[in-house]
Amino acid sequence: MESPYPYPTPVSPTRTRVGWIGIGVMGGAMASRLLAAGYALTIYSRTPSKALDLQTLGAQLATSPAAVARASDVVFTMVGHPSDVRSVILGDDGILSGLSPGSVTVDCTSSHPDLARSIAAAAAERGCWAVDAPVSGGDIGAREGKLAILAGGDVGVVRWLRPLFEAMGKATYMGPAGSGQSCKIANQIAVGGSILGLSEGLVFAEKSGLDLRRFVGAVGGGAAGSKAMELFGERMIERDFRPGGFVEYMVKDLGMGLVGGGGGDDEKGKVVLPGAALCKQLYLGMVANGNGKMGTQGLVTVIEKINGK
Repeated sequence: MESPYPYPTPVSPTRTRVGWIGIGVMGGAMASRLLAAGYALTIYSRTPSKALDLQTLGAQLATSPAAVARASDVVFTMVGHPSDVRSVILGDDGILSGLSPGSVTVDCTSSHPDLARSIAAAAAERGCWAVDAPVSGGDIGAREGKLAILAGGDVGVVRWLRPLFEAMGKATYMGPAGSGQSCKIANQIAVGGSILGLSEGLVFAEKSGLDLRRFVGAVGGGAAGSKAMELFGERMIERDFRPGGFVEYMVKDLGMGLVGGGGGDDEKGKVVLPGAALCKQLYLGMVANGNGKMGTQGLVTVIEKINGK
């Protein structure tokens, strides 16, 4: 007999109602991919005017996170900070206050592993499921449906969500609740180092009189080539610092890694990360200078200033 609740009844555009909270640069693009895949979508935004584009594509606007949950079988969140995640999911008018038993909340925000575990426990108490599924790939990956989705939670639920994830990218199961967030922190540590290396390489190449596009083209196929170079090399050369991911969010993510965000307790999670610490300080300088909403590729401007440009 088919379950009366969403999980484990198979996900399908004709049956599965989807909710989305957080429709900024990344969230808006990801939500539009689900609409294009044929899913009925209910959305919430603290600024309703930001929802107009998705409404023209068929999304329905709700008045609160709880209202989204009442209208949905699966609710995605893509907000700014762990405090936003806590409020939107666990708050008095949050998702879990309106989610039906058997339904699932999926947090795509880069947040703290401990919070992801708390949300999973709170969801279980209500007979629901929670998955932490932060993403990597920036605004281009979000628009093109090519995000790397780093999923933590119950393995069966993550597999069940696959049709939804496939509309946005490729999901990899990382382990129990919190594992997706730990993976994203590690991802940001690697990305921050890659952007710093690319920034310094570009500044050195320019100081040496090299054509920057020729430089990127020459080294991109070798050991210096990276996804960061592919995503951000041309943008840096063009002085295009529009955000796929905000500088202030990179500061947040690196900070979680530096204070022990990877483990279930402080000591387990602590790792000495000198490169991440340096990256965080450079990005903090950008925030202090009013550039916190710039894209992470804007780090090249810091290296240029250090070198007198």
